[in-house]
Amino acid sequence: MLDFSLTDEQKSLVDAARRFARERIIPVAAECDREARFPKDVFEAAHELGLVNATVPPEYGGPGLGELDNALVAEQLAYACTGIQTSMLANTLALTPILLAGNDEQKKKYLGMLTAAPLFASYCTTEPSGGSDVAGLRTTYTQHGDDFVLNGEKCWITNASFASFYLVFATSDPSKRHKGIAAFIVDRDSPGLKVGKHEDKLGQRASDTAAVHFEEVKVPKANLLAPEGEGFRLAMETFNQTRPDIGAMATGLMQRCLDESVAYARERKTFGVAIGEHQLVQAMLAEMAIGAEATRLLYMKAAWNLDNGVRDPIVSSYAKAFGADRAMQSAIDAVQVFGGNGYVRDYPVEKLMRDAKVLQIYEGTSQIQRLVIARNLLKGAG
Repeated sequence: MLDFSLTDEQKSLVDAARRFARERIIPVAAECDREARFPKDVFEAAHELGLVNATVPPEYGGPGLGELDNALVAEQLAYACTGIQTSMLANTLALTPILLAGNDEQKKKYLGMLTAAPLFASYCTTEPSGGSDVAGLRTTYTQHGDDFVLNGEKCWITNASFASFYLVFATSDPSKRHKGIAAFIVDRDSPGLKVGKHEDKLGQRASDTAAVHFEEVKVPKANLLAPEGEGFRLAMETFNQTRPDIGAMATGLMQRCLDESVAYARERKTFGVAIGEHQLVQAMLAEMAIGAEATRLLYMKAAWNLDNGVRDPIVSSYAKAFGADRAMQSAIDAVQVFGGNGYVRDYPVEKLMRDAKVLQIYEGTSQIQRLVIARNLLKGAG
């Protein structure tokens, strides 16, 4: 039997996340955007409520929630501000490789760190020479006895300025492509590790983003997460696990676009009537609603698959690609509904449009998602 209803526990979780988003995030979102500042006190409050690190199992101090539960929280927080939400839930991206490939000692130490205190971790794949081309890494590692030594640079790293440790993907030889990639857990205080400047971004400005430099950084063998040849697979599986969250973020942003636009269309008058009476405005509202509902169903299916052991990357890519593109269009339409008022910072929709753009870029661009989809279709056809 097909059932679209949430459990009572999930309904309570959504209600808690919705209240938190409206009471703690929305009041500070515009100021944090202007100042390009992440509100750590908001993160600390979310940590206390169990809204972050949600997928960490109870034996490591976490609530042990499922992927769908985590995505439901992401939608509600993104409704308030996708920039703040990105930094709040970025730990999920960093801890997922540990959940997938870590040994018990690594899980106890690093997952335990995140659940015991409001700390941050960062996921490091992207490099200046290529973003979506994960197999083309230039950050290298060499083995010296029981240690590994890393050299290179990662860029566009969320929470890099705050992180207590980093999940770093590096290669033994760039010419080996995916066959040379390994994964490491690198502590923040490792000699030779330096964090670059905070990036001055178009949107999601409340989320911390910076480069991380590695110069002869020594990593103990105990912090090897995936050996040579297995790192690329781990990175891809991590993205498969986390891309539904991007669909959820897109849904939250679209729902905010719709709610703001409906409220404005009821109040704003032109030609003697509320602009919501004009059919072309109605059409934009309808498209926003369609996009939000369709993406919600896609991300929920992708997350449900993961919770039920169904490994189907194509569905995660559906949710990410469709959601990101529709979120961008919804934000553009919201600005159009607001007209001139939508172009100024006195109203929230200009921020929504700036925030939406990066959804089409990070964790695999919309174009890369289409390649993933097409290649899976062709494999199935073969």
